Formats: sequence, structure tokens, C-alpha cells
Amino acid sequence: MAEPERPRSDRSPWNWLLVVPFVVPLLTFLYNDVEPRIGGFPLFYWLQFAFILLGVTTTTIVYQMTKRSRS
Repeated sequence: MAEPERPRSDRSPWNWLLVVPFVVPLLTFLYNDVEPRIGGFPLFYWLQFAFILLGVTTTTIVYQMTKRSRS
């Protein structure tokens, strides 16, 4: 007989890490400049790509730290 599943709890402290990708782009002083340029792109544009990588990284970390084992 299969073991009944426990109710899901999303109360892990790791979930607070998901706030970072929302707050960091709101800090406009980080990218309120043109220099430095990378590959001819001003700071604003390449920093947007960095924010995407930040979001992917934090989401991956939270997922890995909060997933349940399949055993």
C-alpha cells in the first residue's frame, strides 16, 4: 500500500531568497550610468542580463534546497 503524501509546506526560509531578484532591479542607483561599457553596450543593458542571471540562479538555489527527496 502506498504511503499517503504529507501536506505541502512552503514555509522554508530558503523562499526568502526569491525576494532578491525583485528588489535588486529596483535599486536604480546601481545602473543609473552609461559607463562601463561591455562589448559596446552601456551599463543599463548588460546589467539587465545580469539581473536575469541573478533570478535564474536564485530560483535554482531555492528549488534545489527545498525539493523533497523521492525516496
